[in-house]
Amino acid sequence: MSPDSYYEPIADHRYKPTTHAGGAWAPDEQHFSPLGGLVVHALDRHRAGRPDDGLVLSRISYDILGRLALDECEIEVETLRPGRTIELLEAVVRIAGRPVVRARAWFLAALDTSAVAGGSEDRLAPPESLSPWPMADVWPGGYINSVEVRPVAPPRPGRTAAWISTPLDLVAGVPVTPLASYLALVDTANGIAVRQPPTAWMFPNVDLTVHLHRQPRGPWTGLDTTVAFGPSGQGLTSSVLHDINGPVGHAQQILTVRPLPGT
Repeated sequence: MSPDSYYEPIADHRYKPTTHAGGAWAPDEQHFSPLGGLVVHALDRHRAGRPDDGLVLSRISYDILGRLALDECEIEVETLRPGRTIELLEAVVRIAGRPVVRARAWFLAALDTSAVAGGSEDRLAPPESLSPWPMADVWPGGYINSVEVRPVAPPRPGRTAAWISTPLDLVAGVPVTPLASYLALVDTANGIAVRQPPTAWMFPNVDLTVHLHRQPRGPWTGLDTTVAFGPSGQGLTSSVLHDINGPVGHAQQILTVRPLPGT
C-alpha cells in the first residue's frame, strides 16, 4: 500500500515516487505537478543552512527535458548568482542518471510595500462554497485520483476556474514549506480546461513558468485558467494563480498539440 505522500526520501537528495504521483498520459510516468513541488522542496533545503536573508521565491521556470519515468529521482541544486537582495538557483532532476527537468528560480528581497500594493485581479469564490468535480472522469492516473477539484463554475472547453487541494504530504515524514505544497498543484492547470478530450488528442506541456507577486498560503491552490490551441501544433495554458486571500501570480505552460495515433 502506498504511503499518504507523493514521494518517499530514500537518500540525501534522492526520492522515490509513490503510485499517487502517477501521470495522466501514461501509467508508468510521473505527473509533473508533484515533481514541480519536489523541486521547490529541494531549493528550500539548499537554502536552509544559511541565516534568514529575507529572500523569497518570485519566479520559477521549469523545462521538461524528457520522459518522467515513475522511478527514483535525484535533484541537484546549484547557486548560479548569489546576492543579498537577488539570487538565482538552478535545480536539475535526474532519473536513471539522465537529466529530465531543469529549473531556474529567482529569489528577491522581501520588503514592506503594502502602501503601494495593488493592481491584481478579483478573488475567486471561496472553495468552501463549491462542490467537488470528478476530474478522474476525464483523466486517469494516480495523481489525478489524489486531488480534490472544486470548480467555480461548470468547466468549459478552454476555460475553467477551480480550486485544487490534496490530503497527501509531498514527501513522507518530512516537513515542507507552504510554497512547495502550493506549487505541487499548479501543473494541474493543463488538465482542468481541456479544449479536446485526451482520449483523442495529446497536449502535454513541455514547460511551466510561475511568477509570484505575493507568497501564497494553503491549503488550496486556485487556478483561473484559459487554454488556447494554435493552428500549427502549439498551444498555451495560462493561469492566474490564487490563494484564499486573492491573486498571487501567474503561470504559463506551452503545449505540443497532436492527435493520438489511430484517431
